[in-house]
Formats: sequence, structure tokens, C-alpha cells
Amino acid sequence: MTSIPNVVVFDYGFGNVRSAERAMQRLGAHCSISSDVADAEQADGLIVPGVGAFAACMSGLVDAGGPAVIRDRLAARRPVLGICVGMQVMFDHGAEHGQDVRGLGYWPGVVDRLESPILPHMGWNVVTSGSGSKLFAGLEGERFYFVHSYAARSWPSESDDDAIVTWCDYGGGFVAAVEQGALAATQFHPEKSGDAGMHLLKNWMLTLS
Repeated sequence: MTSIPNVVVFDYGFGNVRSAERAMQRLGAHCSISSDVADAEQADGLIVPGVGAFAACMSGLVDAGGPAVIRDRLAARRPVLGICVGMQVMFDHGAEHGQDVRGLGYWPGVVDRLESPILPHMGWNVVTSGSGSKLFAGLEGERFYFVHSYAARSWPSESDDDAIVTWCDYGGGFVAAVEQGALAATQFHPEKSGDAGMHLLKNWMLTLS
């Protein structure tokens, strides 16, 4: 990692960009909000936030040139962190409000409605981190802040890839985070998760180069 990493929060019109920017700045990173694809490609780390509906976020991301930026960064092993719907779009499909929308396809599965009778899932919850997780190092038993009604609720058991999957439970299990190579993402909002969230973002900063 460079002494002071440069982080860009990608602004495609569907993300909680200011809080992510402030969190990274508190950790000492040079962090800016940008919709410029050159800025996003050149940064040490790229954060892809997301709030709202899967289809709207995918449309905004495509319009802003986000898929190509993410593809090129991952091909060059340059870290990308998705947050909330910014995580969901990394999966194959999103099924929301009767629509089946294609995602970016980096991870297998469908993002669909949680099974709990009370939605959205809003508030603090513990997670069960995957073995070897770098994001959750030193964070065993900590709680993180969730605001969502949809999530990836399965992961192929036959998968033999190198993904590290972290789980949470709310009316059934769902994927709370994934780490695979240069791509990492969380369903919860680390920038709103107090000290635990800041610790996680600091762990992510350690992967930047």
C-alpha cells in the first residue's frame, strides 16, 4: 500500500457517496467522489456504493461506464469494494418487483427478497465471517448496520473457487460479504457501522497498492 492511498467513491447517481468519502478520509486516505471513469480506473481503491432498486442501480452504473471500469480494474488486480446494492450488482441476477435484471456476473446466484415477515432488515446484526477473511480480521462477534430487503440467499455448495463468503441471518441466511481476489463487497454499510465498520474499512485499505 502506498503511504497515503488514493480512493475514489464512484458516483453514478445511486449511492451514499458522502458518508463513504468521510469514512475513508477519517482513516487517512486521499478520498474523492467522482463520476469520471479515468479517476475510477487510476485510483488505488474504488468504492462502488448503491442504494435503491437493483434495476435502477444497474442502469445507472451502465450509463456511467461502471461495468468497464470494474472489469478493467479486476483484470489488473486493482481493489474494488462494493457496498449494499453495490454488492448486489456483482451477482448474476437481481429479482425485484417482478423484474429479472442481469447483474455484472462476478458471483453466482440471484439477489431476491428476504424471507423475514418484517422488512426492510434495518439495524445491527452479527455476521459469521468466512475462513481466512481479511476484511473481518479482528472483528469476530462485532455487529454491522444493515438496511435492505433483498440479498443473495445462497451460494453454490459445489463451488471450488477462492471466494470467502460471510453470512448473516434474518429470517434465514443470506450473504453478508464476499471476498475474492481484488473484488470485495458487503451487504451492510461499513461507513455507518461505527468502530467495527471503520476497522473493516481499514482492513480493506491494507489491500490497496
